[in-house]
Amino acid sequence: MPHEWTRRPTEAGPVEAELQLWPYRSLPKRGFAAFIGGTAALIALPLLMVLGTPVMWALLPFLMAAVGAVWWALARSYRDGEVLERLEISQRRIRLTRSDRGRPDRVWEADPYWVELQLHEGERPVPGYLTLRGAGREVELGAFLPEDERRALAEDLQRLLARIARR
Repeated sequence: MPHEWTRRPTEAGPVEAELQLWPYRSLPKRGFAAFIGGTAALIALPLLMVLGTPVMWALLPFLMAAVGAVWWALARSYRDGEVLERLEISQRRIRLTRSDRGRPDRVWEADPYWVELQLHEGERPVPGYLTLRGAGREVELGAFLPEDERRALAEDLQRLLARIARR
Protein backbone atom coordinates (compact mmCIF):
# COMPACT_ATOMS: atom_id res chain seq x y z
CA MET A 1 0.00 0.00 0.00
CA PRO A 2 1.29 3.46 -0.78
CA HIS A 3 0.82 4.79 2.73
CA GLU A 4 2.34 4.10 6.11
CA TRP A 5 1.35 4.98 9.69
CA THR A 6 4.18 5.70 12.12
CA ARG A 7 4.35 7.07 15.66
CA ARG A 8 7.15 9.26 16.99
CA PRO A 9 7.79 12.13 19.45
CA THR A 10 8.62 15.67 18.24
CA GLU A 11 9.76 18.91 19.84
CA ALA A 12 6.14 20.16 19.90
CA GLY A 13 5.08 17.30 22.15
CA PRO A 14 4.00 13.74 21.61
CA VAL A 15 2.57 12.99 18.20
CA GLU A 16 -0.45 10.72 18.19
CA ALA A 17 0.34 9.53 14.70
CA GLU A 18 2.11 10.36 11.50
CA LEU A 19 0.88 9.25 8.10
CA GLN A 20 2.94 9.28 4.91
CA LEU A 21 1.24 8.87 1.53
CA TRP A 22 2.79 8.49 -1.90
CA PRO A 23 1.53 7.45 -5.37
CA TYR A 24 1.52 3.76 -6.22
CA ARG A 25 4.22 2.56 -8.63
CA SER A 26 3.36 -0.57 -10.58
CA LEU A 27 6.84 -0.69 -12.17
CA PRO A 28 9.63 -0.52 -9.58
CA LYS A 29 12.93 1.13 -10.49
CA ARG A 30 14.60 -2.27 -10.78
CA GLY A 31 11.98 -3.34 -13.32
CA PHE A 32 12.55 -0.12 -15.28
CA ALA A 33 15.97 -1.27 -16.53
CA ALA A 34 14.68 -4.74 -17.38
CA PHE A 35 11.72 -3.28 -19.28
CA ILE A 36 13.94 -0.94 -21.32
CA GLY A 37 16.34 -3.82 -22.07
CA GLY A 38 13.47 -6.09 -23.14
CA THR A 39 11.96 -3.37 -25.28
CA ALA A 40 15.30 -2.71 -26.99
CA ALA A 41 15.81 -6.44 -27.62
CA LEU A 42 12.35 -6.90 -29.12
CA ILE A 43 12.64 -3.81 -31.28
CA ALA A 44 16.07 -4.98 -32.50
CA LEU A 45 14.70 -8.33 -33.74
CA PRO A 46 13.67 -6.95 -37.15
CA LEU A 47 17.22 -5.69 -37.60
CA LEU A 48 18.47 -9.28 -37.74
CA MET A 49 16.73 -9.73 -41.09
CA VAL A 50 18.47 -6.74 -42.61
CA LEU A 51 21.83 -7.05 -40.85
CA GLY A 52 24.64 -5.75 -43.04
CA THR A 53 22.40 -4.02 -45.57
CA PRO A 54 21.74 -0.32 -46.12
CA VAL A 55 18.15 -0.89 -44.91
CA MET A 56 19.50 -1.55 -41.40
CA TRP A 57 21.04 1.92 -41.30
CA ALA A 58 17.74 3.41 -42.45
CA LEU A 59 15.76 1.59 -39.72
CA LEU A 60 18.26 1.96 -36.87
CA PRO A 61 17.62 5.66 -36.04
CA PHE A 62 13.86 5.09 -35.84
CA LEU A 63 14.22 2.04 -33.61
CA MET A 64 16.65 3.88 -31.35
CA ALA A 65 14.23 6.83 -31.21
CA ALA A 66 11.43 4.45 -30.16
CA VAL A 67 13.51 3.03 -27.30
CA GLY A 68 14.53 6.57 -26.32
CA ALA A 69 10.89 7.69 -26.32
CA VAL A 70 9.87 4.80 -24.05
CA TRP A 71 12.78 5.61 -21.73
CA TRP A 72 11.83 9.30 -21.62
CA ALA A 73 8.12 8.58 -21.00
CA LEU A 74 8.83 6.21 -18.10
CA ALA A 75 11.41 8.56 -16.57
CA ARG A 76 8.94 11.45 -16.84
CA SER A 77 6.26 9.35 -15.16
CA TYR A 78 8.61 8.67 -12.24
CA ARG A 79 9.51 12.37 -11.92
CA ASP A 80 5.86 13.46 -12.00
CA GLY A 81 4.98 10.88 -9.36
CA GLU A 82 7.49 12.11 -6.79
CA VAL A 83 4.81 13.32 -4.40
CA LEU A 84 4.81 12.82 -0.65
CA GLU A 85 2.05 13.84 1.72
CA ARG A 86 2.83 13.80 5.44
CA LEU A 87 0.02 14.15 7.97
CA GLU A 88 1.10 14.71 11.58
CA ILE A 89 -1.57 14.51 14.24
CA SER A 90 -0.99 15.54 17.84
CA GLN A 91 -3.31 16.56 20.66
CA ARG A 92 -3.01 20.27 19.78
CA ARG A 93 -2.24 20.33 16.08
CA ILE A 94 -2.86 18.56 12.80
CA ARG A 95 -0.40 19.39 10.04
CA LEU A 96 -0.49 18.31 6.39
CA THR A 97 2.64 18.85 4.30
CA ARG A 98 2.61 18.09 0.58
CA SER A 99 5.98 17.84 -1.15
CA ASP A 100 6.00 17.91 -4.96
CA ARG A 101 9.12 17.72 -7.10
CA GLY A 102 10.28 21.19 -8.12
CA ARG A 103 7.77 23.06 -5.94
CA PRO A 104 8.02 24.43 -2.42
CA ASP A 105 6.26 22.41 0.26
CA ARG A 106 2.62 23.29 0.85
CA VAL A 107 1.60 23.21 4.52
CA TRP A 108 -1.81 23.30 6.18
CA GLU A 109 -2.32 23.36 9.96
CA ALA A 110 -5.38 23.32 12.18
CA ASP A 111 -6.60 22.37 15.64
CA PRO A 112 -7.64 18.69 15.42
CA TYR A 113 -10.66 19.32 17.62
CA TRP A 114 -12.18 21.55 14.92
CA VAL A 115 -11.07 19.58 11.85
CA GLU A 116 -13.84 18.06 9.77
CA LEU A 117 -13.04 15.00 7.68
CA GLN A 118 -15.23 14.56 4.60
CA LEU A 119 -15.46 11.76 2.06
CA HIS A 120 -17.23 13.32 -0.93
CA GLU A 121 -19.32 11.19 -3.25
CA GLY A 122 -19.81 12.02 -6.93
CA GLU A 123 -19.40 15.78 -7.10
CA ARG A 124 -15.60 15.84 -6.88
CA PRO A 125 -12.85 14.88 -9.38
CA VAL A 126 -12.50 11.28 -8.14
CA PRO A 127 -14.90 8.88 -6.39
CA GLY A 128 -14.47 8.92 -2.63
CA TYR A 129 -12.64 12.27 -2.65
CA LEU A 130 -11.15 12.81 0.82
CA THR A 131 -10.77 16.30 2.31
CA LEU A 132 -9.90 17.88 5.63
CA ARG A 133 -11.54 21.19 6.55
CA GLY A 134 -10.29 23.49 9.25
CA ALA A 135 -8.64 26.85 9.92
CA GLY A 136 -10.70 28.37 7.10
CA ARG A 137 -9.44 26.02 4.37
CA GLU A 138 -10.31 22.71 2.82
CA VAL A 139 -7.43 20.52 1.62
CA GLU A 140 -7.41 17.23 -0.26
CA LEU A 141 -5.71 14.16 1.12
CA GLY A 142 -4.44 11.24 -0.93
CA ALA A 143 -6.16 12.17 -4.21
CA PHE A 144 -3.66 9.88 -5.99
CA LEU A 145 -4.71 6.83 -3.93
CA PRO A 146 -7.22 4.26 -5.25
CA GLU A 147 -10.80 4.71 -4.06
CA ASP A 148 -10.81 1.75 -1.66
CA GLU A 149 -7.63 2.98 0.04
CA ARG A 150 -9.07 6.49 0.44
CA ARG A 151 -12.18 5.00 2.07
CA ALA A 152 -10.09 2.86 4.47
CA LEU A 153 -7.91 5.87 5.24
CA ALA A 154 -11.00 7.97 5.98
CA GLU A 155 -12.21 5.39 8.50
CA ASP A 156 -8.82 5.28 10.24
CA LEU A 157 -8.58 9.07 10.38
CA GLN A 158 -12.14 9.44 11.63
CA ARG A 159 -11.42 7.06 14.54
CA LEU A 160 -8.19 8.88 15.39
CA LEU A 161 -9.80 12.34 15.28
CA ALA A 162 -12.71 11.11 17.43
CA ARG A 163 -10.23 9.74 19.99
CA ILE A 164 -8.42 13.10 20.13
CA ALA A 165 -11.74 14.98 20.48
CA ARG A 166 -12.76 12.79 23.45
CA ARG A 167 -9.60 13.70 25.39
